Amino acid sequence: MIIEPRMRGFICLTSHPVGCEKNVLNQIEYTRNQGAIAGPKKVLVIGASTGFGLASRITSAFGANASTVGVFFEKPPSKGKTATPGWYNSAAFQKEALKSGIYAKSINGDAFSDEIKQKTIALIKKDLGKVDLVIYSLASPVRTNPKTGVTHRSVLKPIGQTFSNKTVDFHTGIVSNVTIEPCSETDIENTVEVMGGEDWKMWMESLMEADALSDGAMTLAYSYIGPQVTEAVYRKGTIGKAKDHLEATAFEIADMLKHINGNAFVSVNKALVTQASSAIPVIPLYISLLYKTMKEKEIHEGCIEQINRLFRERLYTTSREIPLDEAGRIRIDDWEMREDVQNKITELWEQADTSTLSDIGDLNGYKSDFLNLFGFGLEGVDYLEDTDENIQIDELV
Repeated sequence: MIIEPRMRGFICLTSHPVGCEKNVLNQIEYTRNQGAIAGPKKVLVIGASTGFGLASRITSAFGANASTVGVFFEKPPSKGKTATPGWYNSAAFQKEALKSGIYAKSINGDAFSDEIKQKTIALIKKDLGKVDLVIYSLASPVRTNPKTGVTHRSVLKPIGQTFSNKTVDFHTGIVSNVTIEPCSETDIENTVEVMGGEDWKMWMESLMEADALSDGAMTLAYSYIGPQVTEAVYRKGTIGKAKDHLEATAFEIADMLKHINGNAFVSVNKALVTQASSAIPVIPLYISLLYKTMKEKEIHEGCIEQINRLFRERLYTTSREIPLDEAGRIRIDDWEMREDVQNKITELWEQADTSTLSDIGDLNGYKSDFLNLFGFGLEGVDYLEDTDENIQIDELV
C-alpha cells in the first residue's frame, strides 16, 4: 500500500515501516560513530519502542554491545492498516541487533500489569540470569493499578488557578492564547497514579524478589523540569506532581538496592518533540523557540544525541561519581537550561505571534521531528513506493 501521514489533531494515525526503520538505523549509525561505551552488559528497557526509551536501548546495544530486553505496548499491523510507529521501530531495532549478533528480545503488553512483569522476569532469568541496568521510560496516559484494579487517567492541568498563555498549532503555525482551568484533587491523584513512581518501584521490587538484578545494578527513570514559561502547566501542574513523586521514589528504590550495591537515579532530560509533548499547550511554541536558539548555538540534541551524552558523560565514565544537582538528580538538560539559552527564549517569547514565528522559531524543525516520529519525512525513503505494512517483530516473546 501507499502510506501517507493521516492526522487527527495532535496524533498521526498512520506510520511508515520503511521510514521508521530508517529513523532507527540513523540512530544506530550515530551511536556507532561515537565509539564504544564501557557500559552495561545486560539491560531491561521498560518503554523501549519510542523516544528516550528507544534511544536508551539503541545506545545500550550498539554503544555498549549490551544484551537487551525491551518491553512496550504497541499495536501490530493488519491488512490495510499500519502498526503504531513503536512496533515498526522495534522491528527495525530487532532486525539490526540480530544481524549484528547482539542479543535482543521483546515483550509486547501492558507494562503496568503483573502478568507482563512476571513474563519479563521469566525471560531475563532464562536467557540473561540478571540485568545490570533497568531503564524506566513509560509514557502512557492511562494505568490500571494491578493491586486495586482501578483504572486511572492523567490530565494536563494547572493547580490552584486558571492558566492562560500563548501556544501554537504546529500544523498551521497559528499562534493563539490558550486557557486551561485548574485541576481537582482527584485529577492530581490520578495523574500521580499514572505518571508517578509507583509502577517503577513495583518493577524493581519484582526484579529484586526474583534475584534478577546484578550486584551494582542501576536503574534510571526520565523526568523534565523546563523553564518558567511552561511551569504552570507542566512542573507546577498535575504532571509536575507526578514527576515530584517519581523523583522521590528514586530515593526509595536506591535504599532498597543498597544491599546489592545498586542505585537509582532520575535523569532530567531536554524538551523534545514527542507524541506526549505535542499535546501539551504552550510546549510546542516553547520547543520551536528552543530549537531555533539551540541550533544557532550549535548545541541542539535529539533523543539519541541526548542519551548518548547521558551514558558517555554521566553514567559510565572513568569517574566513580555521577554528578547530581542539589535534589539528587542527573541534569542532562544542562544545555537547554543555560542562562544564555533561556534569556534568548524569554526575549523571543514576547515577540512570538503568527506573523513572526516562522522567522524567530523553528516550526519547520518541530514539524519535521513530529513526522519523523511516525516514519515520515526521512531522507532516502521513497514514500510513493508500494510498501508492505505487515512487518513483524523477530524474537517477540
